Order: sequence, then structure tokens, then C-alpha cells
Amino acid sequence: MAKATILVVDDTPDNLALMSGLLKDEYVVKVANHGEKALRIASGDQPPDLILLDIMMPEMDGYEVCRRLKSDERTSAIPIIFLTAKSEASDETLGLSLGAVDYITKPISPPIVLARVRTHLSVKRMGDALRDHNVTLEAEVERRTAEVVAIQDVTIHAMASLAETRDSDTGNHIRRTKHYVRLLAEKLREHPRFEHFLGDERNIDMLYKSAPLHDIGKVGVPDRILLKPGRFDEEEMEIMKTHTTLGRDAIVQAERELGLEMPFLLHAKEIAYCHQEKWDGSGYPQGLSGEDIPISARLMAVADVYDALISKRVYKDGMSHEQAVKIMSDGSGSHFDPDVIEAFLGLQEEFQDVAVRYADSDDELGAKAAHLSKFQ
Repeated sequence: MAKATILVVDDTPDNLALMSGLLKDEYVVKVANHGEKALRIASGDQPPDLILLDIMMPEMDGYEVCRRLKSDERTSAIPIIFLTAKSEASDETLGLSLGAVDYITKPISPPIVLARVRTHLSVKRMGDALRDHNVTLEAEVERRTAEVVAIQDVTIHAMASLAETRDSDTGNHIRRTKHYVRLLAEKLREHPRFEHFLGDERNIDMLYKSAPLHDIGKVGVPDRILLKPGRFDEEEMEIMKTHTTLGRDAIVQAERELGLEMPFLLHAKEIAYCHQEKWDGSGYPQGLSGEDIPISARLMAVADVYDALISKRVYKDGMSHEQAVKIMSDGSGSHFDPDVIEAFLGLQEEFQDVAVRYADSDDELGAKAAHLSKFQ
């Protein structure tokens, strides 16, 4: 092992010579004859492993040197042993209270000084090893956590991409709606009714990631209905409504295949199953009302309906933002949670920005029309 480095700080040349002679066979010795020099050496590129520090020095005494060393994160971990002629108990108490690991009075006993230096260097080495181990462990935990999060993200993205391949209107719709959901969640995070849930940034992040799965159940809807370029008749509508249950069941089945329930898919199940519920209980599939509807689904309902209103489809033109806002506002307390609508009304500019940023292009709409024509 490389020799440890000891910094000896004393304003008396004889004392510096004495300590250098005592330590040089076992350690690399550096010396400083005043406090400022000691601070420069300690905070340099090669800091000492331990400092032997005199107290009675001109301009800056040892106590002040110790204070400054302990207040600087570059030097705070270096063990300090006071080596001084001040022998009062109060002097020792003060020195130890400032962060020194030991206090030796002069005249010194060489064997005692060497023994205490060895002891504190050994403690420092163990502490350094433990810190290095903890840093390595933390890095590994961070790596594993990032890996798990990446797997979760890939799982959700893959499922959302599956929905995209089946529903030609899904692409930018799912991109817009997940941003709408995040905007609403951030707006409501300090609201008394929502802060218990949205006050946790992790929940907001999972809502954002899960929102694209709101229509995952459409993969189970027959093509003749899903791809119909017009409004559904009553029978077709009833079949279309099953996409909420199909979506929830698809996620549940995926969990069963894994053999455990995945917490990160909880919001995805809620959104897929309940985003068509209405505040007054007139929605589907369960006819839930009010607070019985999960918060995730209430946010998704506003995002989903707004985007459906403003979006152009092969069988309809998109409404203006103002028209959509009027319909959304009129649905407060019937279709939508009133507080969520109030948040939406306060985010109109942000919603419009998202709609423009992820707008469907005319080329995309033309491709959708061609795709649909094959099934007419």
C-alpha cells in the first residue's frame, strides 16, 4: 500500500523537525508553519490523509484552522489530531467539539503519537472503503432502477404501438392526450381534492406514460366497426363500448402471464377501463359517478374528449378550439369533474400549443382515408 500522507502544522521549526523525524519512516510528511499554508495544502490536488495541528499559532490559531477545514467539503473528511501545549479540559473539549478526532498534549510521548496516528488512519481507511462501497452500491441501485424503468417504458410503448397499428386515428391522438393529461395533473397537484394523489411526482409521471393505453382495448374490436368511416349504429356502438373492458383485461392478462400484479400498470388499467365513465354516472362500462371514478380516468376523459372534438377525421371536420371549449365547459358536472374542467379552462393556451405541436398532417389524413376505403 502507498504510504499515507501526514500534514504537520506548527509555527515552531523545532516542533516541525521533531514530528517529521518521528513520522518520516512510516509516512509521507508535509509541513506548514502557519494556518493559511495548511489550508492551501489540505485543499490541494493531493490532500493529506491526516493532520497534526498545533493550536497556539499567530494570526490564525489551530481552532480556526480546524473550523475552516471542517466547513469545506473538500477537506471536511480529513481527520485532525490537535497536538498542543494547552492542557485544560476546556481546551480539549473545544477542540473535539470542532470536529477533531483526538487531542494530544505536549510534551509528546512518541509511541503514543504513533499509536494514535495509526489508529485514526486505520479508521479513515475503513471509512473511505465504506464510502466507496456505498457509492458503488448506489450506482448499481441507480442502474438497476433505470433498467426497471426502461423495461416499464418499453412495455407501455409496445402496447401503445399495438393500438396504433389497429386504429388509424390513434397516432398523434395518443401523443397529444398524454401531454394534456400531464398538464392537467401538474395544474391540480396542489388542489385539496387531488394533492394526496397528484402531489407525488411519480404518479404524474406514470399517468403521462400510461395515458397512451387508454384505447388499447380497440385491438379487440372487429375491423368492420373499428375502421368504419362514419357513425356507429346502436349495435355497433355497444360492441365499440367493450373496448374499455377489453383494454383492462388485456393488461390484467399480461400481468397474469408474468405471474404478479405490476404496480406501474395500475393507472393504465384504470385509464383503459374507466375513461369513458361520466361524472353524473351516465358513462360506461360500470356507470361510475363522482369520486368513484379514478382520478386518472377523470383526467383522461377531459384530454380524450377535447382532442376528439378538435381533431379532423375522414368522416368529420375538427371543431375550433373555442367550440370545443364551449362543449367541454357545458359538460362540467355532468360529463366531467368540475374541478378538472376548471383546470382545463385555465390551460387553454397550453392545450392549443400541444395540439399544434402534434397536429395530424394532411398526408396522414389522406393515408387514413385510403386505409379506411379498403374496408368499406
